[in-house]
Amino acid sequence: MDPELTAQLKQVLSSLQLLLPKPATAVDWSACHAANWRKHSFAGYLEPVESIENVCLDDLLGIEEQKRSVEENTRQFLAGFPANNILLWGTRGTGKSSLIRAILNRYAADGLRIVQVDKSDLVHLPDIVDTIKQLPYRFIIFSDDVSFEVGESSYKMLKSALNGAVYAPPENILIYVTSNRRHLLPEYESDNRGAMLVNNEIHHGEAAEEKISLSGRFGIWVGFHPFTQEQYLRVTRQWIDKLCAKQGVELPWTKDVRDEAIQWSYKKGDSSGRIAYQFACNWVGIQMLGSGKP
Repeated sequence: MDPELTAQLKQVLSSLQLLLPKPATAVDWSACHAANWRKHSFAGYLEPVESIENVCLDDLLGIEEQKRSVEENTRQFLAGFPANNILLWGTRGTGKSSLIRAILNRYAADGLRIVQVDKSDLVHLPDIVDTIKQLPYRFIIFSDDVSFEVGESSYKMLKSALNGAVYAPPENILIYVTSNRRHLLPEYESDNRGAMLVNNEIHHGEAAEEKISLSGRFGIWVGFHPFTQEQYLRVTRQWIDKLCAKQGVELPWTKDVRDEAIQWSYKKGDSSGRIAYQFACNWVGIQMLGSGKP
Protein backbone atom coordinates (compact mmCIF):
# COMPACT_ATOMS: atom_id res chain seq x y z
CA MET A 1 0.00 0.00 0.00
CA ASP A 2 1.12 3.51 -0.78
CA PRO A 3 2.91 4.88 2.36
CA GLU A 4 1.22 8.25 1.95
CA LEU A 5 -2.22 6.60 1.82
CA THR A 6 -1.36 4.50 4.87
CA ALA A 7 -0.43 7.62 6.80
CA GLN A 8 -3.70 9.31 5.80
CA LEU A 9 -5.74 6.28 6.90
CA LYS A 10 -3.98 6.24 10.27
CA GLN A 11 -4.80 9.91 10.69
CA VAL A 12 -8.47 9.28 9.87
CA LEU A 13 -8.63 6.36 12.32
CA SER A 14 -7.05 8.49 15.05
CA SER A 15 -9.65 11.19 14.48
CA LEU A 16 -12.50 8.66 14.59
CA GLN A 17 -11.13 7.23 17.83
CA LEU A 18 -11.56 10.63 19.49
CA LEU A 19 -15.25 10.63 18.54
CA LEU A 20 -15.99 7.17 19.86
CA PRO A 21 -17.05 6.80 23.51
CA LYS A 22 -14.64 5.11 25.87
CA PRO A 23 -15.63 1.56 26.84
CA ALA A 24 -18.06 1.71 29.76
CA THR A 25 -18.49 -1.06 32.29
CA ALA A 26 -21.93 -1.76 33.75
CA VAL A 27 -22.66 -0.02 37.04
CA ASP A 28 -22.72 -2.39 40.01
CA TRP A 29 -25.79 -0.94 41.69
CA SER A 30 -25.47 -3.31 44.64
CA ALA A 31 -22.31 -1.45 45.67
CA CYS A 32 -22.86 1.92 43.94
CA HIS A 33 -25.73 4.16 45.01
CA ALA A 34 -25.44 6.93 42.41
CA ALA A 35 -24.26 7.48 38.86
CA ASN A 36 -23.85 10.35 36.44
CA TRP A 37 -25.02 10.26 32.85
CA ARG A 38 -22.07 11.14 30.64
CA LYS A 39 -22.46 12.26 27.04
CA HIS A 40 -19.68 11.40 24.61
CA SER A 41 -20.11 12.43 20.98
CA PHE A 42 -23.03 10.33 19.71
CA ALA A 43 -23.53 8.08 22.72
CA GLY A 44 -23.90 8.19 26.47
CA TYR A 45 -23.26 5.95 29.43
CA LEU A 46 -23.69 5.78 33.20
CA GLU A 47 -20.57 6.55 35.21
CA PRO A 48 -20.53 5.38 38.86
CA VAL A 49 -20.16 8.04 41.54
CA GLU A 50 -17.46 6.67 43.81
CA SER A 51 -18.03 9.02 46.73
CA ILE A 52 -21.17 10.82 47.92
CA GLU A 53 -21.08 13.72 50.35
CA ASN A 54 -21.77 12.32 53.81
CA VAL A 55 -24.68 14.62 54.62
CA CYS A 56 -27.52 13.46 56.87
CA LEU A 57 -31.07 14.75 57.15
CA ASP A 58 -30.31 15.94 60.67
CA ASP A 59 -27.49 18.09 59.27
CA LEU A 60 -29.95 20.19 57.27
CA LEU A 61 -31.23 22.89 59.58
CA GLY A 62 -34.05 25.36 59.17
CA ILE A 63 -35.89 23.43 56.44
CA GLU A 64 -37.92 20.96 58.49
CA GLU A 65 -41.10 21.19 56.40
CA GLN A 66 -39.17 20.77 53.15
CA LYS A 67 -37.39 17.69 54.52
CA ARG A 68 -40.69 16.19 55.65
CA SER A 69 -42.33 16.66 52.25
CA VAL A 70 -39.49 15.18 50.19
CA GLU A 71 -38.82 12.33 52.61
CA GLU A 72 -42.50 11.37 52.82
CA ASN A 73 -42.86 11.26 49.04
CA THR A 74 -39.68 9.21 48.71
CA ARG A 75 -40.86 6.71 51.31
CA GLN A 76 -44.13 6.27 49.38
CA PHE A 77 -42.08 5.64 46.25
CA LEU A 78 -39.85 3.06 47.94
CA ALA A 79 -42.89 1.25 49.33
CA GLY A 80 -44.37 0.93 45.84
CA PHE A 81 -47.21 3.34 46.61
CA PRO A 82 -48.27 6.28 44.41
CA ALA A 83 -45.72 9.11 44.55
CA ASN A 84 -44.99 12.33 42.69
CA ASN A 85 -42.19 13.93 40.73
CA ILE A 86 -40.81 16.87 42.72
CA LEU A 87 -39.63 20.37 41.87
CA LEU A 88 -37.44 21.89 44.59
CA TRP A 89 -37.19 25.59 43.90
CA GLY A 90 -36.01 28.72 45.65
CA THR A 91 -33.11 30.73 46.99
CA ARG A 92 -29.56 29.52 46.44
CA GLY A 93 -27.75 27.93 49.36
CA THR A 94 -30.88 26.80 51.19
CA GLY A 95 -30.22 23.07 50.94
CA LYS A 96 -32.08 21.88 47.84
CA SER A 97 -29.29 19.70 46.43
CA SER A 98 -28.02 18.66 49.87
CA LEU A 99 -31.50 17.40 50.73
CA ILE A 100 -31.44 15.00 47.77
CA ARG A 101 -28.02 13.66 48.82
CA ALA A 102 -29.23 13.28 52.40
CA ILE A 103 -32.32 11.36 51.22
CA LEU A 104 -30.07 9.01 49.23
CA ASN A 105 -27.78 8.45 52.21
CA ARG A 106 -30.79 7.71 54.41
CA TYR A 107 -32.60 5.32 52.05
CA ALA A 108 -29.90 3.69 49.91
CA ALA A 109 -30.13 0.59 52.11
CA ASP A 110 -33.84 0.39 51.18
CA GLY A 111 -33.07 0.24 47.46
CA LEU A 112 -33.00 3.93 46.54
CA ARG A 113 -30.59 4.90 43.77
CA ILE A 114 -29.94 8.20 41.96
CA VAL A 115 -28.96 9.00 38.39
CA GLN A 116 -27.79 12.60 38.05
CA VAL A 117 -28.38 14.19 34.66
CA ASP A 118 -27.21 17.61 33.48
CA LYS A 119 -29.92 19.84 32.08
CA SER A 120 -28.52 19.64 28.55
CA ASP A 121 -28.62 15.82 28.69
CA LEU A 122 -32.30 15.56 29.58
CA VAL A 123 -32.91 14.93 25.88
CA HIS A 124 -31.46 11.48 26.58
CA LEU A 125 -34.11 10.56 29.13
CA PRO A 126 -35.41 7.64 27.01
CA ASP A 127 -31.90 6.15 26.77
CA ILE A 128 -31.30 6.63 30.48
CA VAL A 129 -34.60 5.02 31.38
CA ASP A 130 -33.94 2.06 29.07
CA THR A 131 -30.69 1.45 30.95
CA ILE A 132 -32.27 1.19 34.41
CA LYS A 133 -35.96 0.34 34.03
CA GLN A 134 -35.53 -3.42 34.44
CA LEU A 135 -33.31 -3.20 37.52
CA PRO A 136 -34.62 -4.18 40.99
CA TYR A 137 -34.09 -0.72 42.49
CA ARG A 138 -36.05 2.51 42.80
CA PHE A 139 -34.41 5.32 40.87
CA ILE A 140 -34.62 9.08 41.17
CA ILE A 141 -33.47 10.85 38.03
CA PHE A 142 -32.03 14.04 39.50
CA SER A 143 -31.22 17.22 37.59
CA ASP A 144 -29.69 20.06 39.59
CA ASP A 145 -29.91 23.83 39.10
CA VAL A 146 -32.17 23.67 36.06
CA SER A 147 -33.49 26.59 34.05
CA PHE A 148 -34.61 26.72 30.43
CA GLU A 149 -35.52 28.95 27.57
CA VAL A 150 -38.80 28.04 25.91
CA GLY A 151 -38.21 25.75 22.97
CA GLU A 152 -35.05 24.02 24.21
CA SER A 153 -34.99 20.34 23.31
CA SER A 154 -34.31 19.35 26.94
CA TYR A 155 -37.31 21.42 28.01
CA LYS A 156 -39.54 19.58 25.56
CA MET A 157 -38.29 16.14 26.61
CA LEU A 158 -38.73 16.85 30.32
CA LYS A 159 -42.22 18.21 29.68
CA SER A 160 -43.12 15.08 27.72
CA ALA A 161 -41.76 12.78 30.43
CA LEU A 162 -43.65 14.58 33.19
CA ASN A 163 -46.85 14.71 31.18
CA GLY A 164 -46.71 11.03 30.23
CA ALA A 165 -48.64 11.63 27.01
CA VAL A 166 -45.94 10.44 24.59
CA TYR A 167 -43.13 9.21 26.80
CA ALA A 168 -43.26 8.43 30.51
CA PRO A 169 -40.76 6.75 32.84
CA PRO A 170 -41.81 3.38 34.33
CA GLU A 171 -43.07 2.93 37.88
CA ASN A 172 -39.61 2.43 39.41
CA ILE A 173 -38.42 5.90 38.34
CA LEU A 174 -39.24 9.41 39.57
CA ILE A 175 -37.83 12.78 38.52
CA TYR A 176 -36.56 15.32 41.08
CA VAL A 177 -35.37 18.71 39.83
CA THR A 178 -33.90 21.72 41.62
CA SER A 179 -34.08 25.27 40.30
CA ASN A 180 -33.77 28.86 41.46
CA ARG A 181 -36.88 29.57 39.36
CA ARG A 182 -40.32 28.44 40.39
CA HIS A 183 -41.41 27.83 36.81
CA LEU A 184 -37.93 26.81 35.53
CA LEU A 185 -38.10 29.60 32.98
CA PRO A 186 -37.31 33.34 33.03
CA GLU A 187 -40.38 35.47 33.65
CA TYR A 188 -40.94 38.92 32.17
CA GLU A 189 -43.48 41.64 32.72
CA SER A 190 -44.56 41.23 29.11
CA ASP A 191 -45.66 37.65 29.84
CA ASN A 192 -48.89 38.96 31.33
CA ARG A 193 -49.88 40.81 28.21
CA GLY A 194 -52.84 39.09 26.69
CA ALA A 195 -54.31 38.03 30.02
CA MET A 196 -58.09 37.78 29.85
CA LEU A 197 -60.86 38.60 32.26
CA VAL A 198 -63.61 35.97 32.05
CA ASN A 199 -66.51 35.96 34.52
CA ASN A 200 -64.48 38.25 36.78
CA GLU A 201 -61.60 35.76 36.80
CA ILE A 202 -58.15 36.61 35.46
CA HIS A 203 -56.75 34.06 32.99
CA HIS A 204 -53.05 34.02 32.10
CA GLY A 205 -51.88 35.05 28.67
CA GLU A 206 -50.33 32.45 26.37
CA ALA A 207 -46.73 33.28 27.35
CA ALA A 208 -47.45 32.88 31.04
CA GLU A 209 -49.45 29.70 30.45
CA GLU A 210 -46.53 28.13 28.57
CA LYS A 211 -44.15 28.87 31.44
CA ILE A 212 -46.47 27.52 34.09
CA SER A 213 -47.23 24.40 32.06
CA LEU A 214 -43.86 22.75 32.77
CA SER A 215 -43.66 23.36 36.51
CA GLY A 216 -47.32 22.42 36.80
CA ARG A 217 -46.48 18.90 35.68
CA PHE A 218 -44.52 18.26 38.88
CA GLY A 219 -46.85 16.75 41.43
CA ILE A 220 -45.11 18.44 44.36
CA TRP A 221 -43.50 21.86 44.61
CA VAL A 222 -41.15 22.34 47.55
CA GLY A 223 -40.23 25.98 48.14
CA PHE A 224 -36.98 27.10 49.80
CA HIS A 225 -37.18 30.70 50.96
CA PRO A 226 -34.66 33.23 52.31
CA PHE A 227 -34.02 33.05 56.04
CA THR A 228 -34.91 35.93 58.29
CA GLN A 229 -32.01 37.20 60.36
CA GLU A 230 -33.28 35.34 63.41
CA GLN A 231 -33.61 32.08 61.45
CA TYR A 232 -30.09 32.56 60.11
CA LEU A 233 -28.71 33.14 63.60
CA ARG A 234 -30.56 30.14 65.00
CA VAL A 235 -29.14 27.89 62.29
CA THR A 236 -25.67 29.40 62.77
CA ARG A 237 -25.80 28.61 66.47
CA GLN A 238 -26.98 25.05 65.77
CA TRP A 239 -24.10 24.53 63.34
CA ILE A 240 -21.58 25.84 65.88
CA ASP A 241 -22.97 23.43 68.47
CA LYS A 242 -22.77 20.52 66.01
CA LEU A 243 -19.20 21.30 64.99
CA CYS A 244 -18.12 21.78 68.60
CA ALA A 245 -19.68 18.45 69.59
CA LYS A 246 -17.86 16.74 66.73
CA GLN A 247 -14.54 18.24 67.88
CA GLY A 248 -15.21 17.57 71.54
CA VAL A 249 -15.07 21.22 72.62
CA GLU A 250 -17.47 23.77 74.07
CA LEU A 251 -17.63 27.31 72.75
CA PRO A 252 -20.20 29.74 74.17
CA TRP A 253 -22.69 31.65 72.03
CA THR A 254 -22.13 35.30 72.93
CA LYS A 255 -23.21 38.67 71.62
CA ASP A 256 -19.81 39.05 69.94
CA VAL A 257 -20.27 35.76 68.07
CA ARG A 258 -23.77 36.83 67.08
CA ASP A 259 -22.49 40.15 65.74
CA GLU A 260 -19.70 38.42 63.81
CA ALA A 261 -22.23 36.06 62.24
CA ILE A 262 -24.37 39.00 61.13
CA GLN A 263 -21.36 40.79 59.65
CA TRP A 264 -20.39 37.60 57.83
CA SER A 265 -23.83 37.42 56.20
CA TYR A 266 -23.64 41.10 55.22
CA LYS A 267 -20.30 40.56 53.50
CA LYS A 268 -21.67 37.56 51.65
CA GLY A 269 -24.88 39.36 50.75
CA ASP A 270 -26.82 36.31 51.86
CA SER A 271 -28.15 34.73 55.04
CA SER A 272 -28.91 31.19 53.88
CA GLY A 273 -28.15 27.92 55.61
CA ARG A 274 -25.02 27.56 53.47
CA ILE A 275 -23.70 30.91 54.73
CA ALA A 276 -24.52 29.92 58.32
CA TYR A 277 -22.52 26.71 57.89
CA GLN A 278 -19.58 28.53 56.31
CA PHE A 279 -19.45 31.04 59.17
CA ALA A 280 -19.65 28.25 61.77
CA CYS A 281 -16.77 26.35 60.11
CA ASN A 282 -14.66 29.50 59.95
CA TRP A 283 -15.37 30.65 63.50
CA VAL A 284 -15.01 27.26 65.20
CA GLY A 285 -11.80 26.57 63.27
CA ILE A 286 -10.28 29.91 64.28
CA GLN A 287 -11.21 29.40 67.96
CA MET A 288 -9.69 25.92 68.01
CA LEU A 289 -6.54 27.07 66.24
CA GLY A 290 -6.13 29.92 68.69
CA SER A 291 -6.58 27.60 71.66
CA GLY A 292 -3.84 25.29 70.43
CA LYS A 293 -6.17 22.30 70.09
CA PRO A 294 -4.72 19.51 67.88
